Amino acid sequence: MHKDIATPARTRAILDKYGFSFKKSLGQNFLIDTNILRRIVDHADLTEESGAIEIGPGIGALTEQLARRSKKVLAFEIDQRLLPILGETLAPYPHVSIINEDVLKADVKAAIEREFEGIDDIMVVANLPYYVTTPIIMKLLEDKLPIRGIVCMLQKEVADRIAARPGTKEYGSLSIAVQYYTEAETAMIVPKTVFVPQPNVDSAVIKLTKRKEPAVAVKSESFFFQVTKASFAQRRKTLLNNLTSQLPGGKQKKEQILAALEQADIEPGRRGETLSIEEFARLSDALLIHFS
Repeated sequence: MHKDIATPARTRAILDKYGFSFKKSLGQNFLIDTNILRRIVDHADLTEESGAIEIGPGIGALTEQLARRSKKVLAFEIDQRLLPILGETLAPYPHVSIINEDVLKADVKAAIEREFEGIDDIMVVANLPYYVTTPIIMKLLEDKLPIRGIVCMLQKEVADRIAARPGTKEYGSLSIAVQYYTEAETAMIVPKTVFVPQPNVDSAVIKLTKRKEPAVAVKSESFFFQVTKASFAQRRKTLLNNLTSQLPGGKQKKEQILAALEQADIEPGRRGETLSIEEFARLSDALLIHFS
């Protein structure tokens, strides 16, 4: 068994050896607690037949734990300064592939087809850079990848928004978008003390299990998301106000919006945060004829 990367001393030694300096712009915070890394991997329920996709492997601390428990690991790393480090730290694990690409621009589906031949069970497991957490999660879900789910570390505040329920102040269009595709649960809270450099906020690990079918059936997925975004545009405003001001040509279509709200059996004076995902589905289907 090789020595763990994720100890404070080994992390410091690796960074010193390569003269590595953290880039604020890339949101680099490396984990230095092996127990927490193992617990993150536990939540992914990997077997020796599983594939794991990682985003932002850093110096390979989580990658190593994934490699020990899966058949194949594919990691996307945007920072080419880390490639020689990863080449050394992950040398004992020939079944790890590193792609030097921005995952937001990468063709992840093609990479999966190329790298995971014969592997049916694929999980994304990542310590996500805070500044691009939401776009990365949405891309992974919207690209309809053949994955079982996502276990990722992110800012606690974003995790709260993703797992939020109607009627809470955290609940918003992000909660609905993620819960449309997955079942979301917060798996664990992680203190800022287990990172170098220490971030300013606590983190959480969230587990997203992909649904076989979306949570609700809608006539137009893109319009459904447009309606949910519009409904939360200004949280203090009523649904009617948000929809008329946010939907294209909404100001001229106030009567149609009122009719659609009535058809969906939703009071126009309610606020977006009180609606369940089922109510948003009914509303977007009722509005669609007036906006397509």
